[in-house]
Amino acid sequence: MAAAALASPALGQDLTPDFYSETCPDALSTIKLLVGAAILREPRMGASLVRLHFHDCFVNGCDGSILLDDTDDMVGEKLAKPNNNSVRGYEVIDTIKSAVNMVCLGNVVSCADILALAARDSIVALGGTSYDVLLGRRDATSASMDDANNDIPTPFMDLPALQDNFESHGLSLHDLVVLSGGHTLGYSRCLFFRGRLYNETSSLDPAFAAALDERCPPAGDDDALASLDDTPTTVDTDYYQGILQGRALLHSDHQLLYQQGADDDLVKYYADNPDKFWEDFGAAMVKMGSISPLTGDDGEIRENCRVVNQE
Repeated sequence: MAAAALASPALGQDLTPDFYSETCPDALSTIKLLVGAAILREPRMGASLVRLHFHDCFVNGCDGSILLDDTDDMVGEKLAKPNNNSVRGYEVIDTIKSAVNMVCLGNVVSCADILALAARDSIVALGGTSYDVLLGRRDATSASMDDANNDIPTPFMDLPALQDNFESHGLSLHDLVVLSGGHTLGYSRCLFFRGRLYNETSSLDPAFAAALDERCPPAGDDDALASLDDTPTTVDTDYYQGILQGRALLHSDHQLLYQQGADDDLVKYYADNPDKFWEDFGAAMVKMGSISPLTGDDGEIRENCRVVNQE
């Protein structure tokens, strides 16, 4: 089947790929260099930087709010259930922000834009195809743990709940299947796949289940890791192939087999067409990255991604 065209983002129309071409022409190359260095030190970091961008955009838009530390007056997103002891890479973003402030001779590039660029550069560094990142986001001045708990899709969701969640962010079923392909990278904690391992045995490949059983006991050891596909530091279509073979690690990944209608063959389509996956994934990342950005005079450009600017 031919994959359906991904719709252009309705939001974020003020964003442009050349936003910093005059104000800081060295910004993008600096970010790319530092992302590459971080991944060279720890290949797993690529998945973490992609995930930071996902989790930022799904909570009140792509505004860098996930990076804010808690204060006496605000409980932010870092300790929310989908993020606590799971989302990482904050120190890498700190390093990038400091370096970019230096090469830009000032506070020019937003933390939200750094997240979007770091995600793209991670994908490219690990074998994916590049795409133009739309830029010009500004940074939020607040964050909300409650919003993060409510808005970020969980690995325990059935397909209807996943669809509802994505649609609430202006994303389609097609976007859901394509963006789930981000699980071509990275690992999951035992806490998030234990239920699938012990309650959904009929849908799991027996050898795969036996290997997981050695890593993830029925109780305890919540932080034990298993890779989301067989090549967790390479952007490829092994993730989709694994779903078809009964090797989906997360309940939410397995749920992609239960699509109905025009998109019901997308998992197989991308499993068989890696070039098309890379193309569509880039387009879907641009669309996701355009969810409710702050632009113009809204928000601010944070000097330090962890704290709001002092007046």
